Amino acid sequence: MLTRQERESDHTEDGIGNDEGKLVRRAIARDREAFAALYERHVSRVYRHLYHMVGSQEAEDLTAETFLRAWKAIDRYKMRGIPFGYWLMRIAHNQGISYYRSLRKTRPLPETLVDNSSAGDPEAVTERRLAWANVKEAISNLRGMQRQVLSLRLMENEDYQTVAALVGRNVPAVRVIQHRGLCKIRDLLPAAA
Repeated sequence: MLTRQERESDHTEDGIGNDEGKLVRRAIARDREAFAALYERHVSRVYRHLYHMVGSQEAEDLTAETFLRAWKAIDRYKMRGIPFGYWLMRIAHNQGISYYRSLRKTRPLPETLVDNSSAGDPEAVTERRLAWANVKEAISNLRGMQRQVLSLRLMENEDYQTVAALVGRNVPAVRVIQHRGLCKIRDLLPAAA
């Protein structure tokens, strides 16, 4: 069990862990090794977020672009209690939005989070897969902020505060957007037999 002093020594006054805070400060000073360490810490989360937003092939390219933009803008990062990972996820999220704007059409969501277990009743597994496909189709038919919020909440399992930080809204606004999106999805889903 950590003492209070040990717990407090793990964080700076800016709310960032000492280890990550040191890496960020070194990266701001253009230390490539420090930025590489930050990359290793955050690349899978950035990729996963973009994968759920845009699909696998595009996610790889946008992940690389996210870190390139972060490297170019690292000197503008201010350690004010906002974790570096949130700042990075905001860049990734904006990359995903820019990607969709460049398409100017809706795209189907990637085939993810499907229950591939062979356990249980095959009929039930098939019904779950069909229900999930219907939900994904309904989310893909949403536009803008509702699609983003529901993707972050349902596919990324992000909490309200994280989603609010990523989309630039407050928590109550995110809850309203989610509620309205879920109502639209309910209307878009086929009626249960």
